[in-house]
Amino acid sequence: MRLKTYIAIAAVGFTTVLAGCVGGGMATFADYGMRKDSGYTIPAIPIDKVDRKFRRQLVNLDTKEKPGTIIVDTSDKFLYFVMPKGQAMRYGIGVGREGFTWSGTARIGAKREWPVWTPPPAMIRRQPELKKWAGGMPPGPGNALGARALYLHNKGGDMGYRLHGTPEWASIGKAMSSGCIRMMNQDVVDLYSRADVGAKVIVR
Repeated sequence: MRLKTYIAIAAVGFTTVLAGCVGGGMATFADYGMRKDSGYTIPAIPIDKVDRKFRRQLVNLDTKEKPGTIIVDTSDKFLYFVMPKGQAMRYGIGVGREGFTWSGTARIGAKREWPVWTPPPAMIRRQPELKKWAGGMPPGPGNALGARALYLHNKGGDMGYRLHGTPEWASIGKAMSSGCIRMMNQDVVDLYSRADVGAKVIVR
């Protein structure tokens, strides 16, 4: 994947183009402040503690995939939502730890706002302390799936993997999950508003 990134940061009435960028990138301002959402509160993220490259931004992307496709780059810890005219919205992600990585093609089979998280039996065996959530962890800011979840399916049905929010914003850019793709809650809300059920998802 060849990628040229053009980043512009909006700030108090003006836009500053970062030195060294070439051409006309579009400004993207990602708000990581506290917000109310469907009766819940999404906490603010101390975004200055998150590496700039993992913050939501519009980039140029050289791909033959059609707009609406999601491309997950597990090596660089980026998720791309493909947009028209060679552009994509890029998000920082957390990925599966050693032994839990995977790759392949899937589709979004379902979407949920403030989902219930039910740890699978295999996870409960590895982490017995999760047994209390065998019947499901109620939705809310502390839920492991965060504010939104996009459920990945293949020909066999639900794969058990999700693109989802997380209250653990510090895990973005790291390999810590059991195979799901983690996003900052503010970012997964943005992706959720863009991605359609049935959209192609490529995990590399």
